[in-house]
Amino acid sequence: QVQLVESGGGLVQAGSSLRLSCAASGRTFRSYAMGWFRQAPGKKREFVAVISWNGVTTYYLDSVKGRFTISRDNAKNTMYLQMNSLKPEDTAVYYCAARVAGTATKEEDFGSWGPGTQVTVSS
Repeated sequence: QVQLVESGGGLVQAGSSLRLSCAASGRTFRSYAMGWFRQAPGKKREFVAVISWNGVTTYYLDSVKGRFTISRDNAKNTMYLQMNSLKPEDTAVYYCAARVAGTATKEEDFGSWGPGTQVTVSS
């Protein structure tokens, strides 16, 4: 399994930007499709974005389309989530996740998870 660690979270005002990073251990990072999920207080964890192993295919939660961009650098074993025009409803703990094979949007399809990073957007 790949080990994952998120970074880049913080407290920002509405309309601001943040870039989350997910660093992966191991030499097989390029074998994994990678995803971002988030969990707001009192809510279930939800899918945010996913990217294929080669970066060609991406999918997004409808509410973040046009504001968030997922990307990866296989040479650095790192995935990113650029978040622009942040809204208070984006407040959540953000998790990165990995799965062998193709892209997916269900939590149960991902086998490796990071501990999460808190993103708080004030109004």
